[in-house]
Amino acid sequence: MGSAAQLAAAVLMMAGYPALMLAALVPSVPAFAAAAAVTYLADHYLHRKSSYLINRLSKVRAGLSIRFLIRQLLLVLLLARLSLADNLIYYGAIACFIAFYGLQAPHGALVQLIRNRRRMPVATRNVDLKSRIRIPDAPPRKLLHRSAEKMLHIDLFAVAGILLAAQVKSALVGFVGIGITVALGVLYVLALVPFVRGRKIPPKADTVLAAVDDWLGEYQPETVLYFSGSKDSAYQVNMWLDTMENLDSKPLIILRERAILNNLAPTTVPVVCVPGGVHLMNMDLSTVRVALYAANVGKNIHMLRVPTIKHVFIGHGDSDKLASVNPYSKVYDEVWTAGRAGRDRYAIADVGVRDDDIVEVGRPQLAPIQTWQGVPDGRIPTVLYAPTWEGWDGNPGNTSVVLAGENIVRQLVQADPPVRVLYKPHPFTGNVSKEAGAAHQRITALVRKAAAERALDTRFAADTAVQADAKAELARIEARLAQLSGSGGERRDEAEATRDGQVDIARHEEVARLRREWNDAYWRSFPAWEHRVITGADPRLYDCFNVSDAMVSDISSVVSDFIASGKPYAVTDSAEVGVEEFKRNNTAVRAAVILSNSAAELPELLAAVRDRAADPLAEDRKELKQYLLGPDEPTSLVQFNTAVADLALKAETRNVGQESRVAAALADAEVDPEADAELANAVPGQRAAAAGDTDGVGAG
Repeated sequence: MGSAAQLAAAVLMMAGYPALMLAALVPSVPAFAAAAAVTYLADHYLHRKSSYLINRLSKVRAGLSIRFLIRQLLLVLLLARLSLADNLIYYGAIACFIAFYGLQAPHGALVQLIRNRRRMPVATRNVDLKSRIRIPDAPPRKLLHRSAEKMLHIDLFAVAGILLAAQVKSALVGFVGIGITVALGVLYVLALVPFVRGRKIPPKADTVLAAVDDWLGEYQPETVLYFSGSKDSAYQVNMWLDTMENLDSKPLIILRERAILNNLAPTTVPVVCVPGGVHLMNMDLSTVRVALYAANVGKNIHMLRVPTIKHVFIGHGDSDKLASVNPYSKVYDEVWTAGRAGRDRYAIADVGVRDDDIVEVGRPQLAPIQTWQGVPDGRIPTVLYAPTWEGWDGNPGNTSVVLAGENIVRQLVQADPPVRVLYKPHPFTGNVSKEAGAAHQRITALVRKAAAERALDTRFAADTAVQADAKAELARIEARLAQLSGSGGERRDEAEATRDGQVDIARHEEVARLRREWNDAYWRSFPAWEHRVITGADPRLYDCFNVSDAMVSDISSVVSDFIASGKPYAVTDSAEVGVEEFKRNNTAVRAAVILSNSAAELPELLAAVRDRAADPLAEDRKELKQYLLGPDEPTSLVQFNTAVADLALKAETRNVGQESRVAAALADAEVDPEADAELANAVPGQRAAAAGDTDGVGAG
């Protein structure tokens, strides 16, 4: 249900309908009115909260319209039981409800037609279509938002009027309510009509596609980040946005699903969302030389088929998972990995990816992670505990939370000399396993109890003035961020978002600056010795990395990313396969302190943090970092830009060579005009390839 309030509302709503029937049979007008009010209010509340129950009811043919119809039928039954079957109000009620439901069809059709016509064949962000085509404003939000619920609730006037007429034995008041309901229903339908015709609807698909092509011809993109996936996979493209913004070549992001566009993080890079495969293949991408792919999905074929572009798999993480050596990867011209480890994975997997086609480019996303310089003087060390979640398969090796979490945290909060503990669990913790959820709650309580005890310990002093200033600064920054997030206006639909979706560069940069200032103020808003449970999006994981001196975690990308800091770390062997086997199976733990579920090995980690001279794994971490992530110099962004430039040159060389061979063949051969045309089309560009394969599945 989502909350106790939603559960209570659901119970009231489900109990309300039997109560309505009982009130109708008794009969009792006041009881019926009270039960009806409960069902109206509970239904509205659950809809507003998007309750799970509401979604399920619609699946079992007990949706919103049916519930309103049942209430109206029971009202007619009430009138009959009150011996009003021969009264005009009885026939008026029946006529009203028939007319009322007669209006539902044109209303629903108009709403759906408006939404369909305002759905763009190509949705964009940071693309200037406003100067090329006319996209009208969306209909007022009050007309389309929750339109079915609004239309059905117009029956309130009729229901109230009929109940009052039954109570006071006067048909007049009932017909007033009926008249208001029918009139409002007709007015609602008429209010929608202008938005399905004339200048109120966006241009047709051909016009929009031509405008996008016109913009592409003017912008001339050179490097494309291509992505397709479910809405839950938006993070896979979001992690590459900063890199795309810092490319030396002209970037473009191409998405295939509207759900991804709606979940895309703010960016200054032009974004084009093309759900239709044919529309994509007909777009003018003749200036693009490099296409980057963050995921292996079937829709990649729509771009992979273009021979004038060089195609690269960059993935969305570098780990020992099987996804990192997917055989699908051999369809790309090159595969880019962070370091030597990625190259070796493909060699060991032997899935058909040639070593010559692998390029090591580092991980540009890890640039915000700072290199460890030791614990600052006068500050106790900070240890981050960042376990992953339990996963879907019930494998005990997925997370340390259940078997080891309390042991880890208890030893850390009781450490002597003391350390500070930051507990940042994976947001999915407890979603699948009740045991994991219960363990998370116990760990949270343990950290907070230790924080409260430390606050009373006279050994730890707090600079309350500094913290008060920091909290005031946090409030100021959050207020400004809220103001900036709302100043762009409420985008009502896809057409308006496409028309007005150009990012305000100054606002974008201010938001980035304010987020950095927020992070700095957050860490100053409480003592540097205070244990802390950190949930939610902010502060981000990398920000926690930067204020920590060591980390305890599980096998996940978190460990691979933390290695970029060079700081000591420990990984829990929750399945207890043994140290040697654990290291053999997981490259990222080869320079880690390996913890059993008892966490008895934690003193090794704390000793390395307190005294860098007592850190036997320091050199191993340095070597592992380079093996996994590549060298520090040149920077990963420089390596990435160099790889893009080199591949673009290969694409250009290939295209010029093809053109030269075709031109030479035409000059040397004496052929008829039809043969000339056949030869000229022997090496298709993108548009020619699309024309030869409109279903987007063949090779062109």
